[in-house]
Amino acid sequence: MAIRFFDMFAGIGGFRSGLEAVGGFECVGYCEIDKYAKQAYEAMYDTEGEVYYRDARSIDPAELPDIDCICGGFPCQSFSIAGKRGGFEDARGTLFFEIARIAAVKRPVFLFLENVPGLLSHDGGRTFATILGTLSELGYDVAWQVLNSKDFGVPQSRKRVYIIGYLREQCAGEILAFTQANAKSLVQVLPGREGERIYSPEGTAITLTGGAGGFGGRTGLYDMSIDVKVKTKCGYQPAYNGDSIGLAYPNQNTRRGRVGSQVAHTVTPSASQGCFFVDMNPNPHITDIARCVTARQDSGISHRRGEHSGILVEDAPRAVLTPEKESVRQHGRRIKEPDEEMFTLTAQDRHGIIHRGRVRRLTPLECWRLQGFTDEQFYKAQATGLSDGRLYKMAGNAVSVPVITAIGQKIKAINDKYEIVR
Repeated sequence: MAIRFFDMFAGIGGFRSGLEAVGGFECVGYCEIDKYAKQAYEAMYDTEGEVYYRDARSIDPAELPDIDCICGGFPCQSFSIAGKRGGFEDARGTLFFEIARIAAVKRPVFLFLENVPGLLSHDGGRTFATILGTLSELGYDVAWQVLNSKDFGVPQSRKRVYIIGYLREQCAGEILAFTQANAKSLVQVLPGREGERIYSPEGTAITLTGGAGGFGGRTGLYDMSIDVKVKTKCGYQPAYNGDSIGLAYPNQNTRRGRVGSQVAHTVTPSASQGCFFVDMNPNPHITDIARCVTARQDSGISHRRGEHSGILVEDAPRAVLTPEKESVRQHGRRIKEPDEEMFTLTAQDRHGIIHRGRVRRLTPLECWRLQGFTDEQFYKAQATGLSDGRLYKMAGNAVSVPVITAIGQKIKAINDKYEIVR
């Protein structure tokens, strides 16, 4: 039987996406006060037949269907170091007690909650002690752990505390038992100055990938390639920095001779060796063949229009805060090193990258990718007419989907082991 969950403070459904990716979970209802987030949520998921509440304070537990789990990231602004840290004195901080109110009546087997790490230290630890005491009075044992999304395949450093409440003592120590380490560290292939070092594409990348739409770290140093077309079943053969590209026979039927791994092909009079070049005309573009340099009797070597060429040098991309400003005073660093993950996303549009000497903002799609949402989900939400500003805010307020999936897998394993939900 599926584990039925109620999605409180649903946002754009980070909990739902993560749990549905596990399988064996069924959403029976959701609650979200922001009308734009609700708009995106209902475009992204099939909510037919599910109960909906706008305000958690208006939920009547007697009207809720039977549930096995309450999940939600209750508002964190009152506990965040980015806010004023009002805690329970802030109206948003009291919404935790709405979870407790519902749990007291419905008695779900699991409580799956998320918040900022500042919750643990707020008011000298008394706020978190109140939460633990409240859950204990309701009969729940509690486990919690601070996890960073970068350790779960998300190229963003985003620390959050995850809290699991459960009614069965057998669960102790079995749900939140994660080690915080990447599977394989980076291996430096070629040393050099910052921006010139080369790393092996092997191992687990902790930064953005090219397919994830950005340059939050040393993306290009992991797998910077160009696809060389060949007439094989594969269609393309990748060529990396340092590889040679055979240009003489673009329509040949075999791979042989098309890409040389760290070695040049046999040099022929046809000048068929390729590399990455930049056409240095007024409107430069990348080419695979250098423009020729001619010699004239009257002026020696000439650099006429259409004959300018240069070698393309890739700079390592870097994450940057406040991309709209060239220089800004702030607490802490504004620019990360190329091998570091993206800054933690916030609801404000202030994240960008530096690449090839230029600063640009992250796109809303890139921010959604950084939280683990699919492109399909993003485009469904965007198609409802939401502005970029709304989409940025939704990404910043969301939970990291892969982290939810990892915890959800443990919850399901525990449930299967002890046959809690039947």
